[in-house]
Amino acid sequence: MRTGISVEEALELVLAEAKGELPVEEVPLKEAYGRVLAEDLVSLVDHPDQDDTAIDGYACREEDTLGASRENPVRLRVIGESPAGRPFAGRVGKGEAVAVYTGAPIPEGADAVIRVEDTRREGDYVLLFAPASPKDIRPQGDDLRKGEVYLRRGDLLTPGRLGLAAAMGYPRLKVFRRPRVGILSTGDEVVEPGEPLPFGGVYNSNAYSLLGLVQEAGGEPVLLGKVEDRPETVLEKLEAAGPLDLLLTSGGVSMGEYDVVRKVLETAGEVVFWKVKQQPGGPLLLARLGGLPILGLPGNPVSSMVTFFLYGRPFLFRLQRRTDPPYRSLEARVLTPFKGAQGKKVFRRGVLSFEGELVVRTTGSQSSGVLRSMALGNALVVLPPDRDAREGERVEVIPLTFVL
Repeated sequence: MRTGISVEEALELVLAEAKGELPVEEVPLKEAYGRVLAEDLVSLVDHPDQDDTAIDGYACREEDTLGASRENPVRLRVIGESPAGRPFAGRVGKGEAVAVYTGAPIPEGADAVIRVEDTRREGDYVLLFAPASPKDIRPQGDDLRKGEVYLRRGDLLTPGRLGLAAAMGYPRLKVFRRPRVGILSTGDEVVEPGEPLPFGGVYNSNAYSLLGLVQEAGGEPVLLGKVEDRPETVLEKLEAAGPLDLLLTSGGVSMGEYDVVRKVLETAGEVVFWKVKQQPGGPLLLARLGGLPILGLPGNPVSSMVTFFLYGRPFLFRLQRRTDPPYRSLEARVLTPFKGAQGKKVFRRGVLSFEGELVVRTTGSQSSGVLRSMALGNALVVLPPDRDAREGERVEVIPLTFVL
């Protein structure tokens, strides 16, 4: 077992546990939002499938309209119309025009379009007060070309990508199964919300914070309830967790007499590492039990959320083969001081905003027991070991993607 390792070493070891590949399932397009593509997608069609108009107006021959102006309008005979879905079947000849509407195919013989705002209809004729132009004609395949890849394996299906898949002609998509993530809370003091709160008790906030974080990262949370601080009960609960891709425990991994999760895993499983040089979340643990990766998160609410975001989220992204990064780093100017920690990399909670430039201010108390800071904050302020951040300095910030 390794102990007292750096944040970077811990992340590398966690990602190494994201082995194998999730099963693939096929879902209807209407159920694919938020899933991760399991194959490259080539367009089944050209889009548009012919030259069409980007505006409402009249399609005609550009050479017939040269020199048109308010003072000297050009007069063309209107021989038909071409709404989207009902293309004009004839051919546009000299001195002729066809009324076209956005998305409609350009009739044969026409090579330009004039906006309806620059015309006036007079019975079977139209007056043009400006030359027609080809610039508002969208050529065939301008958006999509049949046979070209536009979405990749590992792409998250966002609203835009879901629409793109539909435009490419796909009614169903192959996606990776959502990773199943067990969430087990430990501690004699933990009580479910809605139950009477005994003296010294705390409501089980960690389970529901983690549930949201797992769902937001593309996983399927499996709530396993809570377990008392008794080694035999903890082991029984862990072994009965069921088929999972990752198991999260909260609490029971620190130095106390009743921190039994670590002790159980040291005996019955294999602990990869314990304790990371960071704040909050130093007692983080990574273990295996019967081949199942287990992330032992600290029990303090902020520590639990921060460590999942920094390690559990990248694990799920790697398992899903996602092409987007699990989080990004930016730089912002500090509006309030942030305190560092000796020998530890620090992740403080901040409020990131744009005020002519990116700036960040504290959420208030940085105690790892103040869960309110994770509701108020939208970013983590990252400080290297042994460094404070004074007002006006620039620091690294990681936006909390479940907020921004």
